[in-house]
Amino acid sequence: MLEVSDILARVRKIALKTRRLSDHVFGGEYHSSFKGRGMTFSEVRKYEYGDDVRTIDWNVTARNREPYSKVFEEERELTLMLAVDVSSSGLFGSGEITKLEKSIEIAAILAFSALQNNDKVGLLAFSDEVELFLPPKKGKAHLLRIIRELLVLSDPTKPAQKTSIDKALSSLSGYLKKKTIVFVLSDFLDTGYEKSLRILAKRHDVNGFRIYDALEMAIPNLGLIPMRSLEDDAITYVDTGSKSIAKTYTNDIDSAVSYFEKSFTQVGAPMVSCELNEDHISKLLQFFKAKHR
Repeated sequence: MLEVSDILARVRKIALKTRRLSDHVFGGEYHSSFKGRGMTFSEVRKYEYGDDVRTIDWNVTARNREPYSKVFEEERELTLMLAVDVSSSGLFGSGEITKLEKSIEIAAILAFSALQNNDKVGLLAFSDEVELFLPPKKGKAHLLRIIRELLVLSDPTKPAQKTSIDKALSSLSGYLKKKTIVFVLSDFLDTGYEKSLRILAKRHDVNGFRIYDALEMAIPNLGLIPMRSLEDDAITYVDTGSKSIAKTYTNDIDSAVSYFEKSFTQVGAPMVSCELNEDHISKLLQFFKAKHR
């Protein structure tokens, strides 16, 4: 079990790293990608050179006998919901970082970007059940709690947990009452969520972020080896040299990836795939730039 001191140290490390990125790189990109609900009247001030003549307030201008302009501000007040897969498959990583750790870093970058734009942020952490739901709020303290809770849920000693993306998306449809920006971060090694995704995407801005490890995409030939399922702890001896077993495994992985891509494409929801060794910073930048074209 993770020690409290370790968790707090990791929270500070992630917060420092991701906040710098959000302040200097992603804040503006996030703002441009997700627009507010429109422009709202703010005030009237004296006309300045370069003002659009269409903003002149003719009533105030007539009373003061000099031109005055109306000033409008973006009515923003957006809400970001992070749906993070904390099931046991996320604990896998063939290098220095696991899929879940990568997801937490990406979630933190998105959360700090929202904070910089004064938007609310919430969290739904899921496995085959909703593990935790934090309603959207503003403020740094709330954001740090989101990171802390995700780190607690990333404990590698926790009992094995399966995945149900369908359960997560269905729950979000029930929780979210007004239009929300939703980011689903998962390895998407699951199917059966097409209907719940379609329902959620009708009312909300849904985005899929797939994190995967290249080593998972095919079984290396290591002979007969014991393999433990991360999602139910079952141990099975597998002949990795068997072509039929290797083919079945690869087909299952390919089917899940194809299902993810097809499901999100059909509802017009943007998606990103990022391998563990890829730079997720550049992936996010590419995503934001494509989003606000």
